[in-house]
Amino acid sequence: MTRRCMVTGKTVQYGHNVSHANNKTKRRFLPNLQEKNLFSDVLGQSVRMRLTTHALRSIEFHGGLDAYLLRANKADMDPKIAKLKVLVEEKKAAAAH
Repeated sequence: MTRRCMVTGKTVQYGHNVSHANNKTKRRFLPNLQEKNLFSDVLGQSVRMRLTTHALRSIEFHGGLDAYLLRANKADMDPKIAKLKVLVEEKKAAAAH
């Protein structure tokens, strides 16, 4: 399983450890991923996701998973979450009629 946020697409970054003597050694900066179950009010079920803590804060700020998915851009999302976004949009449109 890749170290990639399913919502924001944030992944591993690469850089250097730099010593006092300015020696550089390769290192990896890992994203702070958390495995969470988030509840979708529109679908009436919980969804298991691997998210960064930044994505969790963004979801809370926007008012929950459904509200975040309706605003989010599909390009950065995991294909599974993009399908979830389509399902939420369809259910929301059906409920409006």
